[in-house]
Amino acid sequence: MTHRTWQLARSAAAVVACAALAAGCGLRGANEFIPAAEAGSIKPVESLEGVEIVVGSKNFTEQLILGKMAAILLDVAGADVTDKTNLAGSVASRQAQIDGAVDMVWEYTGTAWISYLGHDKPVEGRIPQWRAVKKEDLRENDLVWLEPSPMNNTYAFATPAGTAERLGISKLSDLKSLPTKELTFCVESEFNSRDDGFRPMLETYDLQPGRDVPPGNVTVLDTGVIYDVTAKGDTCNFGEVFTTDGRIVALDLTVLEDDRSFFPLYNVSAVFRQEVLEAHPALGPIFEKVSRRITTETMLELNARVDVDGEDPALVARDWLAQEGFVSAG
Repeated sequence: MTHRTWQLARSAAAVVACAALAAGCGLRGANEFIPAAEAGSIKPVESLEGVEIVVGSKNFTEQLILGKMAAILLDVAGADVTDKTNLAGSVASRQAQIDGAVDMVWEYTGTAWISYLGHDKPVEGRIPQWRAVKKEDLRENDLVWLEPSPMNNTYAFATPAGTAERLGISKLSDLKSLPTKELTFCVESEFNSRDDGFRPMLETYDLQPGRDVPPGNVTVLDTGVIYDVTAKGDTCNFGEVFTTDGRIVALDLTVLEDDRSFFPLYNVSAVFRQEVLEAHPALGPIFEKVSRRITTETMLELNARVDVDGEDPALVARDWLAQEGFVSAG
């Protein structure tokens, strides 16, 4: 992926209103299809046979793929899976798990630490942030965070591959060496105006907003438009993107390294309700085994297969699990 802390507020009001209605308003998955699969390195577990487990996810591509992965893994392991993927946003997904209506989700450490747990600043480092989230969410909400994946779905700036080569840049700190006329940016409105958004990012990389980057060098667009506009290169050289968005691959964009670690980490982890994991400890090794193989590059490819090539998220999930040997296609 998104995951996405800075997008959370946009849908919060609608989701809360939905939650206030009759139970089940936000818990109806749009597609409960779980592809058939057989055992691979993940095999049936006797203690999970017939155990009812409800899987949830948010309603964007990456989450749908990850949610279907979870459903397939649990099905192969012998559990009786209820598929509640495609919930209406972060708030609905989170509340469903806290309320006990959903047993397992894939969640992002940055989202939990900043949005759910209310901290202003991220913890630096993949493992330190995960440990902080794991400790606090267990204490406050009886949720257990399994080992985080290497995948990091965070904010970034990208540029067409040809532009990166022409300007000789590969990381955000390289921007300081460019002339003002080349420092053109496409950003979404929220990121442009936040105290922890565009201006602080520029300052982190020794660029003064208004002087090094004049207002006329910044174009504010809807998030979905930024990718295409950036790829064309007429409006801006650098566009705000999410690091696992499949359009990065499809449009041949180069993501600039955040070499001063300005953006929070959004590593994804399997999160279970404590009582479920304590009753069925075999779940932990299954999901951590898979989580270790989910990289940023993996999600870029899988997201592109859905968003660019039009494939079904459930089949993309099953094919990847089969490719990695976790299951075999049924």
